[in-house]
Amino acid sequence: MIHNGIEYADMQLIAESYDLLRRVGGLEPAEIAGVFEEWNSGELESYLIEITAEVLKQKDAETGKPLVDVILDQAGSKGTGVWTVQTATGLGVPVGGIAEAVFARAVSSKPAQRAAMQKTIETRPEIQEAGENFADDVQKALYASKMVAYAQGFDAIIAGAEEYGWNIDKGAVAKIWRGGCIIRAQFLNRIVDAYENDSSISTLLEDPYFAKAVAEGEAAWRRIVAKAALSGIPVPGFSSALSYYDALASERLPASLVQGQRDFFGAHTYKRVDKEGVFHTLWSGDRSEIETEPSTH
Repeated sequence: MIHNGIEYADMQLIAESYDLLRRVGGLEPAEIAGVFEEWNSGELESYLIEITAEVLKQKDAETGKPLVDVILDQAGSKGTGVWTVQTATGLGVPVGGIAEAVFARAVSSKPAQRAAMQKTIETRPEIQEAGENFADDVQKALYASKMVAYAQGFDAIIAGAEEYGWNIDKGAVAKIWRGGCIIRAQFLNRIVDAYENDSSISTLLEDPYFAKAVAEGEAAWRRIVAKAALSGIPVPGFSSALSYYDALASERLPASLVQGQRDFFGAHTYKRVDKEGVFHTLWSGDRSEIETEPSTH
């Protein structure tokens, strides 16, 4: 199931890359196929990248148009992506990359809603100029976002193993996925290496290879997400992955305010940074702080 959830995320990120190369880069499907073929000879080598190039090269026999242009832009789902998100949510594991891929398919499959929204809009943002090295930036953003998706997927596997008492060899899982699976890729070798080097890492993004790769692609990643936003092009996979990375990288998050709000309306309590214990502010009283038991609500 987690394999299929990661597959959803991987496919969504590839689709977003195609959309950017076409709408911002101005490339035709056959040209984008060439880009993907080039990517498939490097660190992005994978079955999904390989077949993407084949799909983009295909011409429709009836119209002569690129096949991708005559396929209805409504993506289906068998449910495994949804189950992955539901299970991860129950385990308290953030899998935003997989969730956004599921939601993107759901949005695509709401033609009436999309049409109604489009009727209300008079103008759309102008497409930004691609600039130099645009395809390279997209490649780096894809690779960094892909790392996040796999890291989140393995987080869910680890949480499930802890919850249900499974003895999971994380490196072995990656090895199994290399053989015949939809997400088989050179990339999986990096995951095997990461867990063989240190099976106790808290996230794949902590591994030296992954950390270095993300750092090297970070500037391009941000440029792509910003350019997409300014152009009005949806990139839920890229932007969600970047936000997740930024959340992990932030020394302090606004979750402190959320806890304050929860304590105000529901007495859900909070912890402090400067001393042990659990606390509640008497918001409807004199607003003094008391030490109390953790909220079970």
